[in-house]
Amino acid sequence: MEKPFIWLLNLVALCALFAIVGAIGLHFSEFWLSIGILALLIVVWQFYQLFQLNLWIWHSKKMSPLTTFGPFGQLYQGIHQNQLKNRNKRKQLSHIISSYKAGSEALPDAVVVIDNDYKIVWCNRLARIELGLSWPDKQTLNIVEALKQPDFLNFLVAKRFESPLEMPSPANAHKILEFRGAPFVDNNMMLLIRDVTRLSQIEKMRKDFVANVSHELRTPLTVINGYLEMLPDAADLPPLLVNKAIGEMRTQSIRMQNLIEELLQLSRIEASNDRTFDKLVNVPKLLWQIQTEAQALNRDKHHKLFFDIAPKLYVYGIESELRSAFSNLIFNAIHYTPDKGVVEVKWHLSQNCARFSVKDNGDGIAQADIARITERFYRVDKARSRKTGGSGLGLSIVKHVLTHHNSSLKINSAVGIGSDFSCEFSAELTQIASKPL
Repeated sequence: MEKPFIWLLNLVALCALFAIVGAIGLHFSEFWLSIGILALLIVVWQFYQLFQLNLWIWHSKKMSPLTTFGPFGQLYQGIHQNQLKNRNKRKQLSHIISSYKAGSEALPDAVVVIDNDYKIVWCNRLARIELGLSWPDKQTLNIVEALKQPDFLNFLVAKRFESPLEMPSPANAHKILEFRGAPFVDNNMMLLIRDVTRLSQIEKMRKDFVANVSHELRTPLTVINGYLEMLPDAADLPPLLVNKAIGEMRTQSIRMQNLIEELLQLSRIEASNDRTFDKLVNVPKLLWQIQTEAQALNRDKHHKLFFDIAPKLYVYGIESELRSAFSNLIFNAIHYTPDKGVVEVKWHLSQNCARFSVKDNGDGIAQADIARITERFYRVDKARSRKTGGSGLGLSIVKHVLTHHNSSLKINSAVGIGSDFSCEFSAELTQIASKPL
C-alpha cells in the first residue's frame, strides 16, 4: 500500500536522523543537548513548511507545488494531484453544462425554469425573445410580474399542467402562445412555451382568402368577360377598338396574376412556421440589391434616391420575408411620390436596436387613413392605386412580416408634406458583425 509505505519510510528516516545526532552528542558528551537542538530545528522547519503551505493554498496563483522533501513534499504532491483531478472534473462539468445550454437553445420551444416564488432561475434565448424577458440582467426577475397576466398566475397556482394555457405574447400582441408546465429539480418548475398563432390563423386565412379573391377578382373578370362577349362580332368593329379591348384584357389579366401572387405570398407568410430567430440575415447586402431594383424603377419618376445603410448591421430573421417587407416600403415610396421627389432609405443602429425607415416628400396620408392602411385591400386613393397597379396588399404583407419578427410598422405622415415608414428590431435580434457574412 502506498501511504503506509511512505509514512513508514519517513518514520525510519526520522529515527535514523535522531540516532546519528545522538551518537554525535554522545561522542562530545552532549547527548541531550544535541537531541534538543535537533528537535527544535525540526519544529522550526515544520512551522516554516506550514507557513509556506498556507501561502501556496490561499495566496499563490501558481498551481504547481513547491519543491521540498520529506512528508511536506508528499503532502504538496497529494494536494497537487487532487487539484488536477478537481480541475478535470470542473472541465467535464463545464462541458456538460455547455452542452445542456446548447441543447436548450436549440429547442424549438421557449423554456423557462422558475422557483417556488416564481422567480426565473434560467431561460433560453427564445424565451427572452417571445416573452420580452430581461433575464439575466435582472437576476431576481419574477415571471408573474413580468407577464402581468391574471390567467397566467392562476395557471401557476392551480398546477393543473395537463391542460395548457393559451394567451397573447407579452412581447407581441399578435402572437398566441401556449404554456405548458412540469415539475423540475429542487422543487422548481419548468415552463414550455410554444407559438401556436399559426393554428388559430389557418381557418381565418382560408375564409379571408376566399372572400378577398372573390371580391378583388370580380372587377377584372367582369371587364374581360365584357370584351369577350363583344369580340365574336369583331369583324364589324374598328381595329382601334379591338386593339383597345385586347390591351385592356391583357392589363386586367396581369392585374389578376399580380393579385394572386401577392395573396399567395401573404398566405405563405401568415402560415410560415420557420424559426425566425435562427439565421442571421445580411441586411446591408439585401438593401443594396433592392437599391439597384429601385433605381431601375425610378427611371421614369426621376426621384432623388438616398440610401444610408450601416454596412455591418445584421438581424436574425427570414431573408425572403425581410426582402419583401423592405422592397414593398421602398417601391411604394417611389410609386406614390409625385415625379422628381425625394426618397430617403435608412438602416442604422438606434439604442442597440436595428432601425429601418423610408421617408418621402409625397402627398402624405390623412390621419383617419393611417389606422387602416395596413388592412388588406385598403386603398387611400383607389383611382391612383389602380393607375399604379397597386393591389392594396403591400402594407398588409409588411405588417405580417414585421409581426413575424416581433416588430411593428410605425407611420408618421402629414397631407402635403410626406410620409415616414419605419420599424425596429429588438436588441436580441440585432447583431453587429465583425466581418461580412
